[in-house]
Amino acid sequence: MKVLLTTLNSKFIHSSLALRYLRAYCSDKPWDLRLREFTINHSIHTITGEIFRENPDVVAFSCYIWNITETLTLARRIKQVMKDTLIILGGPEVSYDDRSLMEQGPFIDYIVRGEGEATFRELMEYIIEGRGSLKDIPGITHRTPGGIIQNNPRDLMRDLSSIPFPYSLDRDMRNKIVYYEASRGCPFRCSYCLSSTVNGVRFFPVQRVKEDLDRLVAMGVKQVKFVDRTFNCKGDFSREIFNHLMERGGDTNFHFEISADLFDDSLIKLLAGAPPGLFQFEVGVQTTNPKVLREIGRSTRLGELFRNVRSISERKNIHQHLDIIAGLPGEDMDSFERSFNDVYALEPDMLQLGFLKLLKGSGIRERAKRYGYVFTAEPPYEVLSNNWMDYGDIRRLKLMEEVFEYYYNSHRFDNTLRAAITHSTAGPFAFFKKLSEYWAKQDLHLRNHSRKDLYSILYGYCQKHTDIPALLINELLKLDFLLSERSPVLPPPIRRAQTPSFKQRCFDFLKNPENVR
Repeated sequence: MKVLLTTLNSKFIHSSLALRYLRAYCSDKPWDLRLREFTINHSIHTITGEIFRENPDVVAFSCYIWNITETLTLARRIKQVMKDTLIILGGPEVSYDDRSLMEQGPFIDYIVRGEGEATFRELMEYIIEGRGSLKDIPGITHRTPGGIIQNNPRDLMRDLSSIPFPYSLDRDMRNKIVYYEASRGCPFRCSYCLSSTVNGVRFFPVQRVKEDLDRLVAMGVKQVKFVDRTFNCKGDFSREIFNHLMERGGDTNFHFEISADLFDDSLIKLLAGAPPGLFQFEVGVQTTNPKVLREIGRSTRLGELFRNVRSISERKNIHQHLDIIAGLPGEDMDSFERSFNDVYALEPDMLQLGFLKLLKGSGIRERAKRYGYVFTAEPPYEVLSNNWMDYGDIRRLKLMEEVFEYYYNSHRFDNTLRAAITHSTAGPFAFFKKLSEYWAKQDLHLRNHSRKDLYSILYGYCQKHTDIPALLINELLKLDFLLSERSPVLPPPIRRAQTPSFKQRCFDFLKNPENVR
């Protein structure tokens, strides 16, 4: 019997940790388990054809908000062309409304809820070996002649070391982004996050983690993204991993989601010695409004967070990606503006302006009516309005997010933006909000833009809507363009320096052999 483990990743360079865990946890069995990964950019027709060619008896899909719509369409199609093939769904997107999904999707045979390793193995023992009974397998939802049955939930796995290294069968992982976890769970109970539904944090043995990471570096992996919700929640554990990776070296980059307020001075000092490019931190600030933080159940010491982010930034050896979320309960536009300006002042390498997603199973979704939430019925269940922001506010922030990605997060306009915001008395949020309003008024959000277009647009905006001298705008945009782009041809209307005396001085400088080496 052939079992196909499959999923639709968001990009080709990504790899599915969940499927590899299932494969590894069954690796001592003589089963024919195959793993095939596709992307959401592949057509349903193409993926159906590839799965049909594999001719599996069982197809198990890993389901998330970014792929659930396509996965359900694909699973239905597979059942149409391979009617005897069993369809299994698992993952966070199907674990909280399993009964509804099976009622609406008669093509689904089983759903694996929650942590899947032990549940999937026992289900395969039943299907392949005929061992046991379906009613005795915790964590599954299945069909019987009498209807849909939800078995009792499975207890969390206490000994994570029982899960083998998930990438042992992968041969070519060069230039891939690999997902890895050193722990499961989170010490915090943020109401918008699914980790709040699980109590406590469980860790893999630290020596095992170090050995796994050594193997990934030896495989030539481009980046290891830790999926731990708060990697540094246990200081000694994270310190040992950081120190090991710093001593080991290599070309692999390691991405961590961290709570910056948890770093102590000794860890900040250790990180100061990290080689540039080794580590990348994602810091979920979300909001700087203490009342909103309390409302969502998030405990953040903002003073320590600001101090530690600045300390790390000063060394310029660790890329920091800071997140804020629009649409949190209790945060109106004025409060969001303050949060944005607070985080912008930290000068992160990237500032992600995200929008609240009301995930299935999350506490905030359960309280959606209380907060007046309207959100998209389809994944990713993103906020449209609530008691504090109407849809007009959300739309304005969506436009601002687009403009902000083009200008701030690209880092192609750093010098111009610094001067423009310095000249603005209203602050960075107001600057980008007005720029996005200009963008919308010109219908620029409806068109595609070359990189050169972006310089021209910013030039036009600064000339019409700021008090920056025209010559300064010209020179700063010229500087940013020449620092960021390879083309010597300036975008209009940026002008070159045409001073003959300056040109002559340049020629004279270059004629001197001492100046050219």
